[in-house]
Amino acid sequence: MAENREYVLTVEGKADLEAELDTLKNVTRKEVSEKIKEARSFGDLSENAEYDEAKNEQAEVEARINEIEYMLKYARVIDDEEIKSDVVTPGAKVVLDIFGGEQRYTIVGSTEADPYKNKLSYESPIGAACLNKSAGDVVKAQTPGGEVEFKILSIER
Repeated sequence: MAENREYVLTVEGKADLEAELDTLKNVTRKEVSEKIKEARSFGDLSENAEYDEAKNEQAEVEARINEIEYMLKYARVIDDEEIKSDVVTPGAKVVLDIFGGEQRYTIVGSTEADPYKNKLSYESPIGAACLNKSAGDVVKAQTPGGEVEFKILSIER
């Protein structure tokens, strides 16, 4: 992890991380602990695949807990006042004329990015190309698949 990197989050994104952290600490951690206890009861730990698998799962859970705690510690939550409606900023909802039709996206930090949920990182080629642009602007973005040209139809808070 980068040292003291700022994680830009929407209010919704912060709430999602806090909920995931709560589940990991209060549910998943206990489930994995039970798996380890059960696997120990099978005897010889040196040849116990269930025990090894449970210990690996425990390590993954603890790593994710640490990662989320770190992100929350260095989070900068975008509040409504920061989201402008005249230009695209992180947290804005935009409607783009792209890929042959209208697509609605929320511009978010990389932590929340999920193209399947129409959440684009402001660091991604298309998200970055949108930043500080206005409704009506025609924008070009250099993507791994080549140059993409699109129009910003509207911007909402």
